[in-house]
This record gives sequence, structure tokens and C-alpha cells, in this order.
Amino acid sequence: MNMNLFRSEEHARNWDGYDDSMVSSLMPVAVWADIFSNPFFRERGRIDYISWTRSEAGADAFTSLRALLPRASG
Repeated sequence: MNMNLFRSEEHARNWDGYDDSMVSSLMPVAVWADIFSNPFFRERGRIDYISWTRSEAGADAFTSLRALLPRASG
């Protein structure tokens, strides 16, 4: 997966690699920062990460992460 940062949606749409099916992922950097600050990402350094993901806290983090993620169109 590649991540490209554009000044505007217009710049993204003018990019030669633009694909209409990814329009849902065109969001401000602040939104992406919220997504990647979710505990599901932040806790990856834990020695017990896999077990933690199966805990109530991990499941809650995953649920909130899914709510933040864009839905792919198409």
C-alpha cells in the first residue's frame, strides 16, 4: 500500500495513478492522524500484542478503528 499526500482533492484527481475506486480515502491528514493514533496501531510494540488484540480492550480498539476507516467504493 502506498500513501500519497496531495494539496487538494483536485491535485489527487490529476495524479496519473488516480483511481476512482479510492475516492473514499481522500481525507484530510488530520483524519488519517486520528486513524493511525488508534490503540490498535499504537500498541503494536507490546510483547503481548496478539493476545492483547483478542482482549476486550483490543476488540474495542479494533471496533473504533473500523468506524474511522473509509469505505471503499465500487
